[in-house]
Amino acid sequence: MFVTHLTLSDFRNYTSLDVELVPGPNLFVGSNGQGKTNLVESLGYLSTLGSHRVSSDQAMIRQGQDTAIIRARLAHDGRELLAEVELNRSSPNRAQVNRSPIKTRELPRYFSSVLFAPEDLALVRGEPSGRRRFMDELLVLRAPRMSGVIADYERVLRQRNTLLKSARASGVKESQLGTLEIWDDRLVGLGTELIRARAQLVSELAPEVTRAYGAIAGADHAATLSSQLSILSSNPDSEENEATATVHDVPSVDRVTTDFRNSLARLRRAELDRGVTLAGPHRDDLVLGLNGMPARGYASHGESWSFALALKLASAAVLRRESSSGDPVLVLDDVFAELDESRRSRLGAAVADFEQVLITAAVFDDVPAELATHVVRIRAGEVVDE
Repeated sequence: MFVTHLTLSDFRNYTSLDVELVPGPNLFVGSNGQGKTNLVESLGYLSTLGSHRVSSDQAMIRQGQDTAIIRARLAHDGRELLAEVELNRSSPNRAQVNRSPIKTRELPRYFSSVLFAPEDLALVRGEPSGRRRFMDELLVLRAPRMSGVIADYERVLRQRNTLLKSARASGVKESQLGTLEIWDDRLVGLGTELIRARAQLVSELAPEVTRAYGAIAGADHAATLSSQLSILSSNPDSEENEATATVHDVPSVDRVTTDFRNSLARLRRAELDRGVTLAGPHRDDLVLGLNGMPARGYASHGESWSFALALKLASAAVLRRESSSGDPVLVLDDVFAELDESRRSRLGAAVADFEQVLITAAVFDDVPAELATHVVRIRAGEVVDE
């Protein structure tokens, strides 16, 4: 799948934008602060219904306006469709496909993209919550029904935490323990499904990450992935037993269910004392390894940057393998300025076979020549030269 035309109205700093895109590489060039990232952010929103930069949709509506519109014409296998979304300050967002209204949450079914941005460095150097979010967003892209599983798990977790806080404040009553067991059952059921889905995802991502990192950094570097499960830890707040809590396979339903129940029983007293759920997928982590060492804390800036990029390239590889509508659109936002010349060249070769790649850069010469075949120059929210 690729985008043939993008139209923006009152999105970020764009009053109005119409730009033609082509299959293969598309390079957006302009000084910092001119709107290059805003442009690719709009396509990321069509794919995920979210921004990699802000949590509120309203931040993407141009100042002083009540509505912003993103409209993209998509092509695959000789067919075209028009996907559009309207962001509103004071009313629900609206979406259309081929001018027919659809539920906004259905929009990602029609368009898939994978975006890498400087903020993704936090996947390697940041907190576990960012890596959990990365996995869950990819799960939903692969299987939209997982959005409901994740939302249900988070709802049950909130209810269980509320009960634990109430028990801590008032003293534990027998009736509260009975109610807690009911929430335990729901937490274990939903949590087991989420843990296994993430483990399956990691098992598919791992070889792709190894391949992508080697393609970017060279074959003498080994990148690995594994899952760290809090239900296997005797003390989820401690890092001393990371090895025993790390798994490299996809555990069975029975195994996860048993381990989860045993963990809740083992931690019951601590949970009642603290008023919070101490084990479950909300406290798990994705372990990134580089040459036998944890990437977090040991990887250099360049290695961290390459690892984060490898995670996104691996995501695109997994999605393209399962898609019936072609490759996801690959978006590389301000990547090449952070790479040395050899890694720029290797990255250019690694993305060359994707159906469409969108690239932003402040300096034209930072981008390998083979990726600069279709250039769009951006200045102050306008296309100034194509």
